[in-house]
Amino acid sequence: MKNYFDLSGQVAIVTGCSTGLGVQMAKALANQGAKIVAVARRQNLIDEVAADIAKTYGVETLAVRCDITDTDAVNAMVDKVMEKFGRVDILINNAGTGAVAPAEDITDDQFANEMNIDLFGSFKVARAVAKKAMIPAKYGRVINIASMYGLVGNKIAGSAPYHAAKGGVVNLTRALASEWGKYGITVNAICPGYFYTDLTRDTLNSDFFQQNAKTMIPEERYGNEGELDSAAIFLASPASSYVTGVNLPVDGGYTCM
Repeated sequence: MKNYFDLSGQVAIVTGCSTGLGVQMAKALANQGAKIVAVARRQNLIDEVAADIAKTYGVETLAVRCDITDTDAVNAMVDKVMEKFGRVDILINNAGTGAVAPAEDITDDQFANEMNIDLFGSFKVARAVAKKAMIPAKYGRVINIASMYGLVGNKIAGSAPYHAAKGGVVNLTRALASEWGKYGITVNAICPGYFYTDLTRDTLNSDFFQQNAKTMIPEERYGNEGELDSAAIFLASPASSYVTGVNLPVDGGYTCM
């Protein structure tokens, strides 16, 4: 019996792997046998995540502190992974931020920070991983975590810089897929909708947002823990070898209306 999504022996870097969706996706890949490199800015948190994954799933892990806006730090992080494992098969570009304010009140610094982390940071990590690991190996799976807000606008919570940055990630995904396909590297994006995490729970449970869910989301609910896992596993696996340049919404139907 064939396991289409077996990742045994593969090495996966997950950025933004200190809390929330990054940790969930790292665990999903570990469950399929992948070795996990947890990357984020807070060393204490990624140490905990890496230890927990190693203990629970019996896979090798590595925790590397890295600010993805720092090119030298990104290059050093990938060098460290190559030194330990000798390969990087999967990259989940998950690190990001989100400024919320009316567009007319957004500062230059807020806009620049958003672009620098969500868009430029994602590019810096993908560039380093491709150059140092995936292009030489003629194999790779790059998964950018964009957002449904990279595909549409919204009236409920002004976040123009986030929309702009994630929209950039959506088309960056197409650009990298176009360039790197000849190297056996697929580049896809997942565009999550509203998901429960420690950071979003209180907001999503407010009466205002609950009413919005019933109006704006065909499934009339938010995403639960684990509902992003199968998309990440599919796009990370050898089975998705002819899927590239795709932006996959996992949003309960939000963007279909």
